[in-house]
Amino acid sequence: MAFGLFSTHDVLIKILGGRYATFQIIFFSVMFSFPLLALMLMRDRASGTLIPVHPWWTALRTAAAITTGASAFYAFSVLPLADTYALLFATPLLITALSVPFLGERVGPHRWGAVAVGLCGVLVVLRPGSADLGSGHIAGITAACTAALASTIVRKIGRDERSAVLMLYPLMANFVLMGCLMPFVYIPMPALDLGMLAVVAALGFTAGLCVIGAYKSADAAVVAPMQYSQILWAAAYGAFFFDESIDTVTWIGVAIIIASGIYIVMRESIIGNSENRPVLRTRSRPETGTTARFRRPLIALRPPEPEADAKAGQPPTP
Repeated sequence: MAFGLFSTHDVLIKILGGRYATFQIIFFSVMFSFPLLALMLMRDRASGTLIPVHPWWTALRTAAAITTGASAFYAFSVLPLADTYALLFATPLLITALSVPFLGERVGPHRWGAVAVGLCGVLVVLRPGSADLGSGHIAGITAACTAALASTIVRKIGRDERSAVLMLYPLMANFVLMGCLMPFVYIPMPALDLGMLAVVAALGFTAGLCVIGAYKSADAAVVAPMQYSQILWAAAYGAFFFDESIDTVTWIGVAIIIASGIYIVMRESIIGNSENRPVLRTRSRPETGTTARFRRPLIALRPPEPEADAKAGQPPTP
């Protein structure tokens, strides 16, 4: 349900992207998200201020989220839905790669091989040398890279920062930056289009709640691969609304990317070291800084082994 709602959200973005500049769409999406954010902050019982504990990491994550939103919204506007999703599906592969320098994770040859195969799938979708390769594909690749960076940073600082800080800064930065660009791109919007943007904010918020509910009721290894169901929504919505079809080569590339992503998820779900799960412990939907979203809870850690307790001079953990 969550990713069906996200896909509906993306269809509205694509429709509006054919009429208005990306900056204008983001500005109004953020504006309609503020009431939802206020409701979330009213329920936040965590004590503290909105000053980040890690200001430089927070600033880098905010910049990455803003870039992700602008790039993804533009890609949805100019590319077929399936092509955009195929590029965004590379995000877990990039998270795996970034977890080594940013988090000090240990990535073995199996997962490195899956990353390499998955990136080959991206090349299959892009078909370098094809005349169809354009700015939309570049935007999609950029969105995947910056989404992976933002997710990796959340994994690094998420235990120290309040959820309100992680949500508020990208929203506020988007609102200010896109507001400064509005005089150069603004086109008056009828009530119907403004209503569509309000629905975009509501869909993103509701889908985020569904993702949280899914992670609370099932193991992360079960929930994480569900993001790939968006390709089915893309095929249906693309054919129905935009007369799009997915060619055989794109299907092959998508299948390679999905297979690599699922393999990484499966490896992380069975690996012995519970900390070494960079994909399972990050969002399964790219952070765009355009709607209020809860952070999903981290998967539970395994209890300490009795041998480790003994080495530390402590009684075994029950």
